[in-house]
Amino acid sequence: MRLINKIKEACSRNGSGTVVLFCDEAQRYDENEYEWLRDVHDHLDRIQIRLFTFLVGQQELMAVKTALQHARKTQIVARLMVEELAFHGVRNVNDVATCLAGYDQTRFPRASDWSFTRFYLRQAVDNGYLLGNDAALLWNGFAALHHKHGLPGELEIPMDSFARSVEIVLKEGELRDAAHFRPDTAMWSLAVRSCGYVQSRQAVSSELLAATP
Repeated sequence: MRLINKIKEACSRNGSGTVVLFCDEAQRYDENEYEWLRDVHDHLDRIQIRLFTFLVGQQELMAVKTALQHARKTQIVARLMVEELAFHGVRNVNDVATCLAGYDQTRFPRASDWSFTRFYLRQAVDNGYLLGNDAALLWNGFAALHHKHGLPGELEIPMDSFARSVEIVLKEGELRDAAHFRPDTAMWSLAVRSCGYVQSRQAVSSELLAATP
């Protein structure tokens, strides 16, 4: 009821009858928790508030849906698990540019001139630098590392590794910030090597091989 009241207050404040709820690590929820979410959905529906729920989780979430279907928990599936969408990592240089634009364009506070990039590289940004300009450098750094270590499959950068590499460049760049400073190929390559990408991919590959009969 506290959640329902919170949602009602937010809808009243924003003049909207639509709510989007993201539930992370949803593969860990048990049946009671899914029943609870269904109850929230139904209660809001009765007062004309539409709730759209996104369950985000690992591959095991598919098994949860299948189990609920077999148990004939159709009301849960129909309200919370209608469509299945795979979440991919960064798969090409355009994806890289889109993600980097988030650092360049997102401001805090919203009405200020302080983007995430400018917070670390004020002088460079004030003189025209944007992280998005370096999309090819970052993508090529990951591609070179991927092939150097012979990692399986096509290159797909996990968001954790991507964000860590950008964080490394921003923090290192803060120490060098100047009007004409631009992160070079060597800085991006070092960030990619230091972000844990290779270790995480090798760990996942080892687990998959160990699980193969």
